Amino acid sequence: MTPMDFGITFKSDMDWKRELKIAQQAEESGFGYVWSFDSHVLWQAVFPRFALWAYNTRKVHIGTLVTNPVVRDVTVCASDFATLQLISGGRMELGIGRGDSSRRRLGKPPTTMANLEEFVDQFRKLTAGEHINYDGTDVFLSWARGGVPPVWVAGYGPIALRSAGRIADGVVLQFADPHLIKWCLQFVKEGAEQAGRDFSQIKIMACAPVWISDDLTYARERVRWFPALVSNHVVDLLKRYPKEELPQELVTYVEDRPGYDYLHHAEVGSSNARFVPDDIVDRYCIVGNIKNHIARIEELQSLGVHQFNIYLMCGDEEKQVAAYARSVIPHFNSKKTTRAAKPKATQAPTNAKKAAKPSKSAKSAAKPKAKVSKKKPAATSRARAAA
Repeated sequence: MTPMDFGITFKSDMDWKRELKIAQQAEESGFGYVWSFDSHVLWQAVFPRFALWAYNTRKVHIGTLVTNPVVRDVTVCASDFATLQLISGGRMELGIGRGDSSRRRLGKPPTTMANLEEFVDQFRKLTAGEHINYDGTDVFLSWARGGVPPVWVAGYGPIALRSAGRIADGVVLQFADPHLIKWCLQFVKEGAEQAGRDFSQIKIMACAPVWISDDLTYARERVRWFPALVSNHVVDLLKRYPKEELPQELVTYVEDRPGYDYLHHAEVGSSNARFVPDDIVDRYCIVGNIKNHIARIEELQSLGVHQFNIYLMCGDEEKQVAAYARSVIPHFNSKKTTRAAKPKATQAPTNAKKAAKPSKSAKSAAKPKAKVSKKKPAATSRARAAA
């Protein structure tokens, strides 16, 4: 059976102190990944937050879920990640897609998979300290020595999924529907075979919001926004593929979609979600009691999913992390000691020298303080957040 890891994803709209405390709570509770959406107009910039997470945690992997190759110039993105690799001790991971909310809010469409593949190739070379040809100029990061971050590619359609199979270290699938996960993985496998790669070495991530409750009516309303978010990608797919070539479970529910307001993207209670029926909510998200959550994740695991990533933006975020730490993660990782940990005190780097030494940050992070520091992060710790 595929080992199962767990992650959480923020959307960078939360108070940064609370967000950092939850990241620390997740780390101490057995989660292996902490991610963030990267939509610089809708929400706050993610890279300054990544620097805080990297400095104040010791084990969790940190990354974008997802950025894109047009809002972020590859030299800027690679420099940000190479810097964060030094701060974190090599725990950064790049999640990337064609661009959704960060592009739509600028009045721009998603980019092409060809552009994404070129970006990934250049990103890997730059973070390895290698040279690239950047519009006719030889460019390299002579100081990049923290290692090349793993690259996760997000996609829905056959073209994007085959591309992920060819180039990605991991694949991001935004739903918890086993039937659709299985459908997607056939194209990832085809892409891997085209590139002469071993499909079994590609990590698979399923992402979705969750709500633990026996009150299904209430639980569904907390997560109904998510299938509405996914519908944006489905509408794009229908422009590229005949409806008959796509799974009914993926396309039928968008037929009566009235539209989508990105100002209320990923928002609980948004009018964007009114068209989403209960059966789609139940398929794409995980709701119900703990047994329901475990059963669904077991089904995903049986299909080869390596990481279940909770979109942690439905409310009661600390309680959701604690509940998974107490009742779900131990079921899958019985050899690990997990607990519903209380978050540690935050700490921001006070000078560049201190921030550049992961070993000291790890030592600092291991000593909880009585209360959260009210000091603002020093200017020298700010990561570049060009979007």
